[in-house]
Amino acid sequence: MIKHVVMWKFHDQAEGKSREENMAFIRAKLTALKPVISQLLSMEIGRDTGVGRDTYDMVLITTFENTDALEAYQQHPEHKKVSEYVAKVRKARACVDFHI
Repeated sequence: MIKHVVMWKFHDQAEGKSREENMAFIRAKLTALKPVISQLLSMEIGRDTGVGRDTYDMVLITTFENTDALEAYQQHPEHKKVSEYVAKVRKARACVDFHI
């Protein structure tokens, strides 16, 4: 099994939306991927609590059977649409993929 963890920091304003609006929009678009992409076994999406320092705004944690399944998810046209939008509104991204 593979865990795919992605964290983002977002611009205050981008694509005509505030940071909060973009996070809500992205959350909805990511959640909509679960029933569409069969390789996606589980998904968690969270926002930073604002308590720590040097934090990111939002995290996505997904689970896949193997690296081939992760690759299929990343190449899926619906995932690419979300990813392209996120690239326009984020100012930083960090990612870790690890075996569980």
